[in-house]
Amino acid sequence: MMRHDYASAGFYTFDCLGWPFTSVPDGGGTNFISEITLAVSGAAGTAAIAGAKLGLKTLAIGGYGRDMMGDWAIAHLESFGVDTSGLQRFEAVPTSSSIVLTRDDGSRPALHVKGATGAFVIEPQDFDRMTDARLFHLGGVGLMDAMDGERNAALMKHARARGCITTVDVFAGSPDDMADVAAVLPWTDYFIPSVEEAQALTGLTDLDAMAEVFFGMGAGACVFTLGAEGAWYRDKTGQQFHIPAFNVDVICTCGCGDVFNAGFAAGLLNGMKADEAVRLAQASSALNATGLGSQAGIVSLDATLAFMRSCDVKVA
Repeated sequence: MMRHDYASAGFYTFDCLGWPFTSVPDGGGTNFISEITLAVSGAAGTAAIAGAKLGLKTLAIGGYGRDMMGDWAIAHLESFGVDTSGLQRFEAVPTSSSIVLTRDDGSRPALHVKGATGAFVIEPQDFDRMTDARLFHLGGVGLMDAMDGERNAALMKHARARGCITTVDVFAGSPDDMADVAAVLPWTDYFIPSVEEAQALTGLTDLDAMAEVFFGMGAGACVFTLGAEGAWYRDKTGQQFHIPAFNVDVICTCGCGDVFNAGFAAGLLNGMKADEAVRLAQASSALNATGLGSQAGIVSLDATLAFMRSCDVKVA
């Protein structure tokens, strides 16, 4: 029996977020905003906390600096019951950190220190311990400088060989990131990029055409998050569907795609079919958008299921 339900490896950050942001004041001036909060974010960090909130026994795997931001982030993860034994600490590398300001229109300019996400390494002798989970999630391919490529490929191959369900999310801005993605797709059951990331990687815009590219590299299924348009799913068996977004009052979309990953995992691990798992992922993402900071709005699996069954969806 696996020790964990969910192992979330990759991009972990400390974030300071503010809302609503209008403009940078001239000189040394001050603009007032309504809210500031702190959060653990990143494609793996957000997913780890959201997964724990959704009832999954979760292992966090990544890197943090041995600094004030890292201390806070690890304590925050542990406050939700996340097992942090897979997180490495670095004396000479700072915590990956961001300042994120959200405008009323939903856009969110950010300042980011890359930090420890680019430094951590999982050695082969630790593969068994890190993949001791029913589902292994690799989040932030393209940002893990020391792991991207052959190391992540070996880790994902090991996870698949152990019988883990495998999911992958990326941080991709151009076709230059495709080599790191291609390295892990042969061992990926579900590839979950945003549509913008899929377009940046392939140079294409058609959903089916992009999915074919990733299937050709080995992915078993593609789940493209479409923002306000919901999510689109297609797998190699021919199953295909679109799940619309839920109709909510949006405060901040930071982390919505990362929360989606955790919601999808929770659905699969609770025995849901693919369409219901994507619907749960969409509900989790929608709840995240109702507050400031990653995982905002997520309370529990029962509360998320109740929201999923009662909230209206957007009509195309």
